[in-house]
Amino acid sequence: MEFKHLVEAAEKWCSGNPFDLIFAEEDDERRLDFYAEPGVSFYVLCPSGTDTFHVWSESEDCLPFLQLAQDYISSCGKKTLLEVLEKVFTSFRPLLGLPDIEDDSFEHYHADMEGEPGPDHQQMGVSQQ
Repeated sequence: MEFKHLVEAAEKWCSGNPFDLIFAEEDDERRLDFYAEPGVSFYVLCPSGTDTFHVWSESEDCLPFLQLAQDYISSCGKKTLLEVLEKVFTSFRPLLGLPDIEDDSFEHYHADMEGEPGPDHQQMGVSQQ
């Protein structure tokens, strides 16, 4: 995708959340920098060719929150810029003072795993005689 289209997509994405696109550079690297109060910043390196997106932050406070987005990017399948930005936004919700959004697929899976085993599930452990 042409860089100018990535910039347009990023600007449109920013209109629906607290982040601002503060810098876009195509010369050395295809990089988009974002910032939101209170000091939450990150950047996205956009792929050219067969590369994938890469997200990072210069802020030590922000880096741990990017792990979810980094894992998402490295998982199977090609990602769009908007998919990556949405995952970053979800990751940063606690830093932005916003409530966490539960991942429905995980919630349903987790709900199935909770509770006592049913009668058709054998209990593991040592039986006493």
